Amino acid sequence: MKQKNTTRGAGSAAALALGIGVLGAASGYAAEPIKIGVISEEGAVAGASISRAAQLAADDINANGGVNGRKIEIITYDDHSSAADAVRAFQRAVNQDHVNAIVVSYISEVVLAVEPWAARLHMPTITPGAASNDISRQVHDDYAHYKYMFHGWETSAFIAQGICDAAHDILVNGLHMQSSVIMSEDAAWTKPLDAQYAECLPKAGLKVLDHIRFNPDTTDFTPIFNDIESKHPDVIITGISHVGVQPTVQWHDQQVPIPMAGQSSQATTSTFWKSTNGAAEGVITATAAVPDVALTPSTIPFSEAYIKRFGDTPSYTGYSTYDDIHIIADAIKRAGSTEPDKMVEGLEKTDYVGTLGRVQFYGKDDQFTHALKYGKDYIQQINIQWQSGKQVCVWPSDKCNGKLRFPPFIHLPQQAANK
Repeated sequence: MKQKNTTRGAGSAAALALGIGVLGAASGYAAEPIKIGVISEEGAVAGASISRAAQLAADDINANGGVNGRKIEIITYDDHSSAADAVRAFQRAVNQDHVNAIVVSYISEVVLAVEPWAARLHMPTITPGAASNDISRQVHDDYAHYKYMFHGWETSAFIAQGICDAAHDILVNGLHMQSSVIMSEDAAWTKPLDAQYAECLPKAGLKVLDHIRFNPDTTDFTPIFNDIESKHPDVIITGISHVGVQPTVQWHDQQVPIPMAGQSSQATTSTFWKSTNGAAEGVITATAAVPDVALTPSTIPFSEAYIKRFGDTPSYTGYSTYDDIHIIADAIKRAGSTEPDKMVEGLEKTDYVGTLGRVQFYGKDDQFTHALKYGKDYIQQINIQWQSGKQVCVWPSDKCNGKLRFPPFIHLPQQAANK
């Protein structure tokens, strides 16, 4: 790990902890600002975290002198969770607002829609939350055109593998579970997720009894849960992001006796407990970070600064966006330029310790070109469980010390129940 970047990350943490403010126009920047467009879904918690964390990162960078004497300016656009609106915002950001880089969305369909425009307009672009494998696969398959796109979040395949690793440790080894049903929303990001689930869950020790994909517009999950109960799995492994409250509330109200684990993106936010009126009790989800777990020296200071400023905890996209703005700034410093091709070269050399861990991107010859490297030496997800209104970190054991706890209606395997 490069000491230079480690030191810089600690400096960012210190700036946040001290509450250093923004350097205003009177600060005397010698050149035009570096403009970063941020396209997000302001009506969703994960989307709002993107724009909020971007501004927090810009304030941090500006408070420490900016980038080569230039201030970072964040220009935000609300795409209303619409791919068409996102494309229009992207075009406006480039052609009218003359941004130097763009951070865009947590929705895979949105990112896949703007990716060809990043190629066409030669605009360095990074997503802090979309997961579809196709985002980085397109860069790999046509690097010359798509090299401007960077995948600043885990691919669906890596998310699934991390969940399988957690399932092996805490569900199979810890609770003696043997079987599962996959329950995922029908979306671009869950197709590769489910494919990897089907491969890695059996290897983790969980036989897959059924695979259910539902329309994200589903409002009544009663027949879905009835069908799952008839299969008698030990656990439901989820892949849900656009929905979350409704299936969780119905799971609780219907007293489905099977634990829910896997990926529930809405459950990663602090507002989920209130949104479900406590029905989230016992739900397990993979996530990027929680405010009280020091994945790096920057994690807790960032969380505290975000909570102080916005009144709630960041979604997973908040952590990744904060890191991505710093990564863009470092790439510009490294390149000594905001010329797109030079910025791409600078981004490809990223070796940065942010709030989530060490960030590097896979190279042009890798399967997932420009995606985040995943593993214990890089970004590695954690698993949390909702317990009495709090997010308790339960995996991995070297970062978390929480113990699994379930509501009374959950039936665990007999071996675990007798422990």
